[in-house]
Amino acid sequence: MKNTFVQELRWRGMLHDIMPETESHLNEAPAAGYIGFDPTADSLHIGSLVQILILMHFQRAGHQPIALVGGATGMIGDPSGKSNERNLLDAETLEKNVAGIKAQLGRFLDFSTDKKNAALLVNNLDWMQDYSLIDFTRDVGKHITVNYMMSKDSVKKRLGSDSKIGMSFTEFTYQLFQGNDFLHLYKNFNCTLQMGGSDQWGNITTGTELIRRKVSGKAYAITCPLITKADGTKFGKTEGGNIWLDKARTSPYKFYQYWLNASDEDAENYIKIFTFLSKNEIDELIEAHKEAPHLRQLQKRIAEEVTVLVHSKEELEMAQKASQILFGKSTAEDLIQLDEATFLDVFEGVPQAKIRIEQLSEGLDIISALSSESQFLKSNGEARRALKENSISINKTKVTEDKKLTSDDLISQRYILLQRGKKSYFILDFA
Repeated sequence: MKNTFVQELRWRGMLHDIMPETESHLNEAPAAGYIGFDPTADSLHIGSLVQILILMHFQRAGHQPIALVGGATGMIGDPSGKSNERNLLDAETLEKNVAGIKAQLGRFLDFSTDKKNAALLVNNLDWMQDYSLIDFTRDVGKHITVNYMMSKDSVKKRLGSDSKIGMSFTEFTYQLFQGNDFLHLYKNFNCTLQMGGSDQWGNITTGTELIRRKVSGKAYAITCPLITKADGTKFGKTEGGNIWLDKARTSPYKFYQYWLNASDEDAENYIKIFTFLSKNEIDELIEAHKEAPHLRQLQKRIAEEVTVLVHSKEELEMAQKASQILFGKSTAEDLIQLDEATFLDVFEGVPQAKIRIEQLSEGLDIISALSSESQFLKSNGEARRALKENSISINKTKVTEDKKLTSDDLISQRYILLQRGKKSYFILDFA
């Protein structure tokens, strides 16, 4: 028997709070449900991937997913889980961010118009931009009391005795805006469910309350846990910042490496949350991993599944080839095929020297490239000794003293990789 939507979330550890009667409501007939995405950047990151996967599970269970991009609420900023007020975005930045997020969501959800449960993509700016303050306070504000709004955790935490920051009126009204979104979708798209992270429970229930008070309707709520890492560091973050879904911001190689480097404890959670593998497949993988943890089967499978989901099979294969380069298990051809972003990610931190590209036109002498032009090796004599010892490689291919570098050796039409022995690298940048 196939799991229902709620059962699927439950065994995967993706269910935190659920309003009473929600599960029976979803089991009665196909329903429409939505999740909102704040356009704080022109790309979503892997923290948002949890919400995307919930919408994908929702659609796979026969329901209609609605992805809401907060063109209007993005101008305010959600205070939930925040200790400081967000910087307000200007209209031009917001428009760019909304367009980027819309394009990304289209890769994960099926928007085919011929499907009964085709996904919908909406922007709350469409129904909020012509709403006057007078109309909003009369139509929405009068139905929710200040006492009710003050009882929400997102408000109480910011107004608590330990808080020196307080909360602006702009942020305070956020839950009304989000509640009004739910009301609009309820009235216009028969949307009866809102989903989100556990920090959204207060905002979501404000929407269900507004629907009850204003139109005597019944609406439902589901939240999922916020993903945490076993070591206490923030999920989706590295020293270099967020792990983004846009490959222009985070290359598929770095994306793949993030999942590959997960701890064993985290991997057992991630395999359930971030893949569509069945419970039997996952149980078998976890058991196999426990018997031979050094093989890191869980991490490899997660990295493969998520990289294909977010990027493509081709990008996965390129990331896997790139991962092997530092361990000497790749070919010169693999290296030459790398795009610039991946090449620089693989050799992040490797010293570089800039050289005029004109020097390649007649062939750059390998001795000069190793010493005077780059300072990779201290002298011409050291360069000659290294070449005679057969310890010098150009782009992973061993070379001799008669080698001349030409434009044919360029990676991404710009770089040449020098290597001495197995672990000493240097990059020539022909800008």
